[in-house]
Amino acid sequence: MSASVSHLTNDLILLSVPSEIQSTSDLSTLESTRSSEQLRSLYLSLRPPLSHSRVEDAIQLLEQYETQQAQVGVYAADEEKTLKNAIAGRLIAGLYAEALDVFLKEASEAEIEADWWADIERSPWKVTYFLLQSLPSRVVNLVHNILHALRSQNRAFQPSVLTITSLRDLLNEKDAGRPSGFAASLFPHLYAHHRTVPLSLSSFKLWAFSLQPPSIPSSTTEVISGIRRFRHSLLDFYYSILAAVALPIELTRRECAIKREELQRIRDERAETLGELMHKREQLAQTLQIRAAPDQAQLTILQDLDRIIGDNTGDVTLMGPPPTLYSTLSSISSILLPRHVAEHKEYMHSRSLHRPSRLTLLWPRLVLLPPLGLFAARQIYASQDTLIATAHDAWETIKGFWRGWLVEPLKDILKTVRAGGEQSVIVSQQSVEADMQSLERMAVDLARDKLHYGPAELEALSAKIRVGDLTPILEIYEEDIKSPVKSAVSGTLLRSVFVQVQKAKVDINQALDGIDKLLKSQELTFAFVGVAPALAIVYVAGGYARNVWSGGRGRGRYGGKTRRAAVWQAMRRIERLLISQPRTHNHHGHRLGQNVKDKHAIPPLTTGLLLLSVSALRNYGERHLPQRSRIREGFLEDVGDLENPALDRDEKMKVVERMWRSWGDVLEWRGVARADW
Repeated sequence: MSASVSHLTNDLILLSVPSEIQSTSDLSTLESTRSSEQLRSLYLSLRPPLSHSRVEDAIQLLEQYETQQAQVGVYAADEEKTLKNAIAGRLIAGLYAEALDVFLKEASEAEIEADWWADIERSPWKVTYFLLQSLPSRVVNLVHNILHALRSQNRAFQPSVLTITSLRDLLNEKDAGRPSGFAASLFPHLYAHHRTVPLSLSSFKLWAFSLQPPSIPSSTTEVISGIRRFRHSLLDFYYSILAAVALPIELTRRECAIKREELQRIRDERAETLGELMHKREQLAQTLQIRAAPDQAQLTILQDLDRIIGDNTGDVTLMGPPPTLYSTLSSISSILLPRHVAEHKEYMHSRSLHRPSRLTLLWPRLVLLPPLGLFAARQIYASQDTLIATAHDAWETIKGFWRGWLVEPLKDILKTVRAGGEQSVIVSQQSVEADMQSLERMAVDLARDKLHYGPAELEALSAKIRVGDLTPILEIYEEDIKSPVKSAVSGTLLRSVFVQVQKAKVDINQALDGIDKLLKSQELTFAFVGVAPALAIVYVAGGYARNVWSGGRGRGRYGGKTRRAAVWQAMRRIERLLISQPRTHNHHGHRLGQNVKDKHAIPPLTTGLLLLSVSALRNYGERHLPQRSRIREGFLEDVGDLENPALDRDEKMKVVERMWRSWGDVLEWRGVARADW
């Protein structure tokens, strides 16, 4: 039994309680007869969910009990009457749940198959591929019809029968307004829908495929006439080729459309019956809440169920003499519901409304994959050296990328963080200090020899040199440059020049030291900038692999992208149903017309279609949302509000708005909707 039906009916089954018995312990302490003990045991065994076999067994036990009582001529005590009424109430609720489950499963099955045919119909490539998939079964059907026609006409099989003309004569193509038996054998839907042929079968001008060479003309008029005939022949040949290619594809597409429309009709019929059953839930609950409810009230509910199910089946079981409560229970359980299920299966099978078998769908792959696999294996074996080298190069590239661009930079970052930027990048601090001390000694020696500075003056000069002031040395250089040759030979020009060269070297080292400090202060930033592209590549590749592994095949978080897209589609369908509210579909929808006059009430067809979509939401929530989580609890609470038949249209619209607002971002419905386009 589906989760939605269990959620809607489990509490109904438990509503039926004997009037004088409040608990199981009370039952066990009462003094009763053997029959009362059997009734108590039967009552206590009827716990939800009730299977079909359990309901039938209970009905048989009740009928046997009634037969024994009638044979003995003993009237049942009040306690036994209340027990029988409680048991009958639970059996009625069980049959109600079974009827809901049957029609819900049939409607779901029809909708799933209709979606499959609609998906084929939507794409020309899928229609063409389906024509290829179903070609063997079509040919088998054609051969079967040919053999049947030969036997019915007492004709022997000859190769000449396989010509187009012989097949047309054999299959009795006489009515020009109907498709030929040949075409109907390949496309069986033409038997019942012959007016849906998109192109006339006379479009195939078979004589156009055998162009005769033109005769030698005897005049200019005959030349012009021959050219025109030849042009018309070419056009007929072209249109015949076009029709020969387009007609089978169009017939296949129309076949898919007819099956989809028929399945949608079945879905709507089952959904409307489902909606009528849902509208009976409140009346059933009120009847079951009456302690020791009279048989007539329970019989009225059963008669309503019988009429609703019987109208859908085309037959009502309540015929003949006035029925009793137990005979009605038995007829619905053992006759009406099983017959309806059997007729539904037979109808689906006779109309070929189910998708083809797996073998039919897979035979092109089973035929093509072995030779293609053998060819691929040969090519791989012939190119194994190249493939091995390519794989080795790819592995080395990945390994080099991993080590050189990801692992090693990350190690450098850790070293930088641990060392704190103490190491120099361009120039060492010791080199800068050594150059400064050399400049100081050269300047002090020159000042001592040339300017005859004392210790105090030399100490002051050293202090100036440390801050970059070489004014005394520059004054010596200015005096020497006045007589450069003499100063170069016997003076101090060369020494003052060398001091300035050393000063330039010190300035360069100090500039490099400043740059080095700047680089060291931003070393961690540069390290992260260097490793960022590699991290971005790994992140993108990992995300793509995760989506392929988890989201693309229906698995992953919250059921995967495929199932979340199906839930988004169900939510959209629910909102559309609440807005449009289709009123009725089949012939028995007028019975509840008086109940849908209120604009806030929901018609039976809309109720059934809503339950069909809401059941998909409940199945998703119970199977794919995390157990014992707030999101699962809240989602199922909202689904329960949508299932509640006591809520009207406006209240359910508010529930839908709350679900879009609460779960749209959590379940990423907008994302999967954009991806589905």
